[in-house]
Amino acid sequence: MERQNIPHEADLHETLNSEGYESLVHRDEDGHNSLSVLVRGVHCAGCIQKIENTLNADNDIRHARLNFSTGRLAFEWDGTAEAANGYVGKVMALGYDVFPYDIKEEENALKSEERFLLMCLGVAGFAAGNIMLLSVGLWTTTEETMGMATREFMHWISAAIALPAILFSGRPFFRSAFKALSAGHANMDVPISIAVLLAGGMSLLGTLHGSEHVYFDSAIMLIFFLLIGRYMDFRARKTARSTATDLLGTLSGFANVVDGGKLRRVPVKELTEGMVVRLAAGDKCPIDGVITKGQSEIDTALITGESVPRHAQDGDHIYAGAVNLGAALDVRVVKAADDSLLADIIKLMEQAEQGQAQYVRVADRAAKLYTPVVHTLAALAFIGWLFIGGLVWQDALMIAITVLIITCPCALGLAVPVVQVLATGRLMKRGVLVKSGDALERLATIDTVLLDKTGTLTLGKPVLQGEYKAQDMQYAASLASHSTHPLSQAVLQRYEGDILPVDKLKEHPGKGLEGVVDGKIVRLGSRAWCGDKAVIHEDHAMEIWLAIDGKKPLRLMFTDILREDSALVIDQFKALRITPIMVSGDRAVVADHIAQECGIGRVYAEQTPPQKFKILEAEKAAGHHALMLGDGLNDAPVLAGAHVSMAPGSAIDMAQKAADIIFMGDRLSPVYETYRTALKTQKLVKQNFALAILYNCIAIPFALAGLVTPLGAVLAMSGSSLVVIANSFRLKLRL
Repeated sequence: MERQNIPHEADLHETLNSEGYESLVHRDEDGHNSLSVLVRGVHCAGCIQKIENTLNADNDIRHARLNFSTGRLAFEWDGTAEAANGYVGKVMALGYDVFPYDIKEEENALKSEERFLLMCLGVAGFAAGNIMLLSVGLWTTTEETMGMATREFMHWISAAIALPAILFSGRPFFRSAFKALSAGHANMDVPISIAVLLAGGMSLLGTLHGSEHVYFDSAIMLIFFLLIGRYMDFRARKTARSTATDLLGTLSGFANVVDGGKLRRVPVKELTEGMVVRLAAGDKCPIDGVITKGQSEIDTALITGESVPRHAQDGDHIYAGAVNLGAALDVRVVKAADDSLLADIIKLMEQAEQGQAQYVRVADRAAKLYTPVVHTLAALAFIGWLFIGGLVWQDALMIAITVLIITCPCALGLAVPVVQVLATGRLMKRGVLVKSGDALERLATIDTVLLDKTGTLTLGKPVLQGEYKAQDMQYAASLASHSTHPLSQAVLQRYEGDILPVDKLKEHPGKGLEGVVDGKIVRLGSRAWCGDKAVIHEDHAMEIWLAIDGKKPLRLMFTDILREDSALVIDQFKALRITPIMVSGDRAVVADHIAQECGIGRVYAEQTPPQKFKILEAEKAAGHHALMLGDGLNDAPVLAGAHVSMAPGSAIDMAQKAADIIFMGDRLSPVYETYRTALKTQKLVKQNFALAILYNCIAIPFALAGLVTPLGAVLAMSGSSLVVIANSFRLKLRL
């Protein structure tokens, strides 16, 4: 699609509203229209379902999908391009903001939203801390001991702190609720906003009338805890957005196109099938293509995960993301950037993030029930005592307020976060970083482990195997010192002697190095160039050959070393009836060898990223919850789409961003220890919820009966929180 100059999204939204989107529509060869837009205000799976169902209800819509992580709504339809304005209008009518999808504008919007949430959270935290200090004095004394004038003065100080903080920090909830109500429907922020405003309003009324007790502390604490949850969700979605954005950046920029014997720079987005692209040494291929001229070593780790570069020559296929390490190559485009394998990876990641975002956390489910149930009980208490119990409205309102206070969601709000903080702190000391708030919850339910080979089960570093003569090693190391090839570096790491000077050094692209060492012609490279062609080796070892003038060629063998505890960890998972499955892009003979050493029965070798993703989808369809372990970009879609995912600290940046958990070091045991911690964590979370529910079952009837004072309600509320915290600290006991 040819993008026009787009002004700042706020200005564009102001002028376009739901019109003008036809200019951004892309029409494919089959006559189908498609449009991608950015939707704001999506906070839960219910929002996604509402938007998608509204669009899919139209008979002309082929499909509509909203990605929760990126906020990107993509839909395709039959008909005219002008229909886009109507579809955008339908989404806006639901109370959501819609903007043209633009990466730069999205990055700016993310920064702005993060600053806004942090500012709201900071103000709420400051207000909550100060008001709780004042509340200690207010709730532990009476009007007689403190004096009415002093008490009223402290109430006004609390009001001066709380009311501006409520109005300022509550804006994320107030704005969302107002938009939803304006569109004629409700969302989760509606009851939250009513609860906060009602608590603040009643407290202000009590302050104006000189009441002995007010409840600013409950109102501001409620906002503070809710903002913590909202910010944690934002951070998780921001990480997912940055992953997709970074990958999209790989498909941007310029390429050198061979045109009539000359080179001209062309934007990667404008490359079409049949063009010939010139890749210099060190260039990253922007498209899928076929080499038409030249031969070189190419690094395919981004796509296949293999640490050793492959030799490529005329007629070989090369994928977007592969790096040319040697001589220049001419590549004929067979798939444009938007249709390349790397683009498929991006699409798979967005699809995977969408599915993962539909997971509703335990705390969110509790929050959904809390607001309507508690406020219904408070309203019933007020009405019951006013009309049936015969109390004056002030006393009836006091009982209703007591119900609100005693059912403050502090215990429910702490049930998950406290355990998570303790668990993540414990794991961090052991070199494990938990990135996602609900990762441990999901990890506790796995029944399958998908494992990449290179860099996950193994260290991803070739090591020279076998014993060789000292002179042979000296000649090999002397040539290897002039190469950055991983196998050459492995030779240097093994050799500890002196390096001889090399004369007439020459690099043969795709073959190896040749030079004169100690008066002899020496070659170090491929079997076809300097090896013994009569010898056939069908083993799992990687190899390079050393040919010294006048001597028989020597095969140097390398293997990728297993992590020392890989087999033990696999056995531990199997003992718990968790099935290990290897999913690798490496050769079958290599993958089978490693699987046999580890005790893995199911092996999928030579798998591309889409094929790996299909394996994951098949496991999901069979009802399995899979943990994915991987370290390369080729693993990123599966890492993002798995029930839960982990990556080693040596993994590439993209894999670490896609994973939920990162573990450090050369051992695999942190994976098993994290799983054991997850089991213990979820057990404690369930206990905390049970304690919080038990507290409410006991406390609410007493509050409804008018047997609890506001002071007692605060003490009970705080006590329930302390019990939950104390139970959470049991995680520090030995697992």
